[in-house]
Amino acid sequence: MTAYKDHLGRPIVAVTGMGIITSLGQGLQDNWNALSSGTSGIHDITRFPTDGLSTRIAGTVDFIDIPVPNAVERSYAFARETTIEALAQAGFSGDFDAPLFLAAPPIEPEWSARFALADRSPPADHQGDAYERFLAAMRQRPDPAFHEAALFGAISERLADRFGTRGLPVTLSTACASGVTAIQLGIEAIRQGRTSRALTVATDGSLSAEALIRFSLLSALSTQNDPPTKASKPFSKDRDGFVIAEGAATLVLESLEAAIARGAKILGIMKGAGDKADSFHRTRSSPDGGPAIATIRAALADAGMDESDIGYINAHGTSTPENDKMEYGAMSAVFGERLPTIPVSSNKSMIGHTLTAAGAVEAVFSLQTMLTGTLPPTINYNNPDPSIILDVVPNKKREKQVNAVLSNSFGFGGQNASLVMALEPA
Repeated sequence: MTAYKDHLGRPIVAVTGMGIITSLGQGLQDNWNALSSGTSGIHDITRFPTDGLSTRIAGTVDFIDIPVPNAVERSYAFARETTIEALAQAGFSGDFDAPLFLAAPPIEPEWSARFALADRSPPADHQGDAYERFLAAMRQRPDPAFHEAALFGAISERLADRFGTRGLPVTLSTACASGVTAIQLGIEAIRQGRTSRALTVATDGSLSAEALIRFSLLSALSTQNDPPTKASKPFSKDRDGFVIAEGAATLVLESLEAAIARGAKILGIMKGAGDKADSFHRTRSSPDGGPAIATIRAALADAGMDESDIGYINAHGTSTPENDKMEYGAMSAVFGERLPTIPVSSNKSMIGHTLTAAGAVEAVFSLQTMLTGTLPPTINYNNPDPSIILDVVPNKKREKQVNAVLSNSFGFGGQNASLVMALEPA
């Protein structure tokens, strides 16, 4: 290992820029001030009617102007703003000239847009001709906004054009692990010597009535609507589901050698990443936590660290009864008797679950935790689950300097990913 190589002889990957948007606000400082003070961004939904729905709260981001009110425009706008912030902090201007790895939700056109297209389609000529009639309507009056809303890669293409990234922009979706997966791809691109820097972005502005109903049908969402700020309560006995939310985060990754050569400020080191598949169920994690255990251990091994090196855990901590229990079991298996002495936080207690963006949003908060020596709290922790024995930094922030953090992301479909971050290379 040299000053710029890790324990496996690979280039060390540094973070030199961060940008973030959540329901707590726009920008790193506003978000951090709110998060570390225990402020909740969860509120009543006003974007669409919620009459008759069992869940009527969310962590929507409603303060960004968008030209067309759909998920693609929201997701792009969030990603654009966080990338502007991250590049400015990293000191880059002009074309970025390096790869883009984007985590984006698998957005579909919303029902209102589909109905609008159906309304202007010609009458049916024969049974099963709906697709032909839709094509005829689009040919007669092209609709670029609708067209982009149906393209999975539309957001990354626009980001690539805006920021001058190099090569084919990558769009990926690994459910709630997507943000970490995007970062992992950036890390590997630098380690393999394919680039000296990478732009990793994760965004999710897909909250709609349809999305809310779909997650409600899975019994995944909290129905404790009043007051909204009290609904998300990870690791509490009375938790009943997660609060759906929106947000985005961008991280500028560079090889440590290249970053130091240009005089960039080093915000942290991406020490390691691990991922494992879980084939137990489409939406449920294996109750024994086996894949999650393997994921955490893979991240530690990739980082060249062991359990004793981790000073803080940014938990996935969704506030669903099953996931919190599974994650606790996985952490217990890895960290053993030491686990109750390791501070743990769930940012989702304040920002809700930002789905595709969550892993990157929580990576930004993890780095900020180390940079400031402040552990953000897990709010609404007033009724601890006696079967989950954790130091969750309850309700108020704690001043404590930590030098290495584990951040977990476990998604539907068996997508598990963990990151290990540190302040210093060694």
